[in-house]
Amino acid sequence: MSTWKTVLTLNTQREIDAGDTAALASAIRAGADLRIGTAFRHNEHIDGTSDCNELIREVMDFRITYLLEDRWVAGIENLRVPIQLPDGFGPRESMSFFLYNQDAYQAIARPFLDERPATGEPGVSPLTDWSVTPKYHELENFDAETNAPSSNFIYDFEYYHYKVRSNWTEVLSHEADGSVTGGSIEDLSEAFLAGAEVKIALRNLRTDLAADPDDAPDHEVFVHMGACYYYTDRRLLIASANPVVRTRPSIPLGYSSRGWDFGWLSPRTDGHVARWLCDPYTFKFRRDAQRYAMRWFVSD
Repeated sequence: MSTWKTVLTLNTQREIDAGDTAALASAIRAGADLRIGTAFRHNEHIDGTSDCNELIREVMDFRITYLLEDRWVAGIENLRVPIQLPDGFGPRESMSFFLYNQDAYQAIARPFLDERPATGEPGVSPLTDWSVTPKYHELENFDAETNAPSSNFIYDFEYYHYKVRSNWTEVLSHEADGSVTGGSIEDLSEAFLAGAEVKIALRNLRTDLAADPDDAPDHEVFVHMGACYYYTDRRLLIASANPVVRTRPSIPLGYSSRGWDFGWLSPRTDGHVARWLCDPYTFKFRRDAQRYAMRWFVSD
């Protein structure tokens, strides 16, 4: 059974206690899954008016991972909804696209799904008063009166444990035009037909969100695949990706007004990627297609 390994530990001041960022980047580069463990007290994080000082330990699953400039790791929770501990869900239906960097710089984007009309326009918003939870440090706030608010922040957790599971093998890499640079389509097709899970790394998926695409940092985005289809005569594999959250590429990674979106991808081994992306402010979808250099991984 594959095991999880803690490769980087930060203390509450976000200083390195154990491990190093190079080990984390090396694991993500090789396709490893990412989880981050933290701890906090109920009346410091959940309800600042409560007298409950109970310690809560959390481990978060980051199904979307990023490697920027081949050295900087960040991850986004693409399937999370708001949880209001200890009873259930938060007050408004939404997604909770939490984002963590390797230095514990954090962010949240929250597209609301309850169809309430927006009361304001996108843009920079005033910082929220978090005095009742003083360990929460909001750094930037955006689009507060829209259907897609976001913010960048730091919460002083008791610790940050970056855990990886390295049970992936790269079996195919190709350029945006589909020309193979490593591995083979046969290795990929044989593994997925045997039941292996598939993951891809797309190079520079988010460049079109950059203010200046020519200055955007080089990056790879790692995304799990769901269904896969292999055309046996064409030797072409087509996949359906799990939901992806894209944000403007930067170090550290975060959110900004009109600088992120989410949606679905359908990549092919010839470099073609069909995109079905949602504008979080209007919930209108658009379809297009781009070509990307990609690396394909299969689970052991």
